[in-house]
Amino acid sequence: MEFFCYHRDRPGSLPLREELGEAHWAYMDRYEAELIARGPTFAGDGETPTGSVHIVDLPDVAAARAFAFDEPNYQAGVYRDVLLRRWRNVLGRTMWEFPGGRTGGKRYLVLGFGSGTGADPDVPGGGLRDELIAYGPLLSDDGVVWLGTAALLRAPDREAARAVLTPGRYAEVEVHDWEFGGRR
Repeated sequence: MEFFCYHRDRPGSLPLREELGEAHWAYMDRYEAELIARGPTFAGDGETPTGSVHIVDLPDVAAARAFAFDEPNYQAGVYRDVLLRRWRNVLGRTMWEFPGGRTGGKRYLVLGFGSGTGADPDVPGGGLRDELIAYGPLLSDDGVVWLGTAALLRAPDREAARAVLTPGRYAEVEVHDWEFGGRR
């Protein structure tokens, strides 16, 4: 089962985040084989961390909750909240298989939240497909109810990144600066 996990930083937690850097990395190293994508999000200045994205393939919801809430930064209070949802890897690959590689261009996390009939169930067409790093629906714990869509992509700017989701189909859309994470 695939899960999308977004730990959002608590304001003022940067010194603690920096102090726990190696503990966080060591914890994530334990999940290297299960990770589909990972990396930090940043404020508009492109330097101040605002959160941490992990898309991971785990046996069940209990394992996903343990992954999210046993994480050292969470345990120490770096994060203000955690978004943890079932997810489906529509692209069928990891971020390390993204043809565009780790560098070059601006990268974004786009989160669209909604309810009812799912929006954007398929990979977007046109040039956007080639820019997608990870893409899929956010789902209820049982994997049945659509709750939104999450995408990691390369785009020229925030508005182009937002365009990966169909306008008017979401109650709320967030766009965050993001970069590849991990030791690879």
